[in-house]
Amino acid sequence: MSGHNKWASIKHKKAAADSKRGAAFTKIIREITVAAKSGGGDPNMNPRLRTAIQAGKDANMPAENVERAIKKGTGELEGVTYEEVTYEGFGPGGTAMLVACLTDNKNRTASEIRSIFGKNGGNMGGAGTVAWMFEKKGLIVVSHTGTTEDQLMEVAINGGAEDMAAVGETFQVTTAPSDLWVVREAIEKAGIKIESANLVMNPKNMTAVDAGVARTVVKLLEALEDHDDVQNVYSNADIPDEVMKELA
Repeated sequence: MSGHNKWASIKHKKAAADSKRGAAFTKIIREITVAAKSGGGDPNMNPRLRTAIQAGKDANMPAENVERAIKKGTGELEGVTYEEVTYEGFGPGGTAMLVACLTDNKNRTASEIRSIFGKNGGNMGGAGTVAWMFEKKGLIVVSHTGTTEDQLMEVAINGGAEDMAAVGETFQVTTAPSDLWVVREAIEKAGIKIESANLVMNPKNMTAVDAGVARTVVKLLEALEDHDDVQNVYSNADIPDEVMKELA
C-alpha cells in the first residue's frame, strides 16, 4: 500500500484556520474556475469541478461565489487566466515534495517557490525529480469523533475503498481516483461525517525523519502552503507522532 500522509491531517487543521481569513476561499475559487475552464461548467459531467464545488460547500463558501467562479471559468464573466504548474523538490532529511500551483505568471511563481525552498532547508528540482514517488489517489479524511475504526472500515471497503488507516486524530480512506465520489457517498449514507475528500498525489513510500528534522519539514510545508499561487503541497515525510501532537 502507498504511504499514509500525516501532512494531510495537519493540512485539514490549517485549512480550518485559513477559511477564517479567506485564504481557503481564494484557493477553492481558483480551482473551481480552472476546473470549469478545462472541463465545462456542468459538475455532473465534470468530476474535477464537482469535487471543487464540494470543497467550497465544506468550507461554507457562499453559493454566489461558486457560481461566479464557474462563470469566469466558462467565459461568461471576465476573469484572470490561470495556468496549472507543478514544482518538485526536496525538503530537509531528503523528503520529497510536490507543489501544485495555479498562477497567472509562471516565471514569478517559479522564482518565489524556489526561494521558499532555499530559505527553509530545501532544494527545488526539475520536472520528474520526485513526481515518480507519488501516485494520484482519492483521499477521504474522517474525524475519530462520531465513528469507530471498525465501522468506517466496513463501510469504506464495502463502498470500494482501497485502504484505510488511523493517522493522528483522523482516519484516512484511500480510493482509486475514479472511486472517490462513490466511496464518499457510501460513507455519508452511513451517517458518518466527512471532513474532506479530494484527489491527491499520495506518496508511494514514506521517508522517516526524526522530530527535529520533522519540525523543519513542517516549516517548509507551511511556507509553501501559504503562498498565494499554491493549491496543494504533497510530501512523503513520515512525521513523528510527537510532532503531530504539537501541531494539534
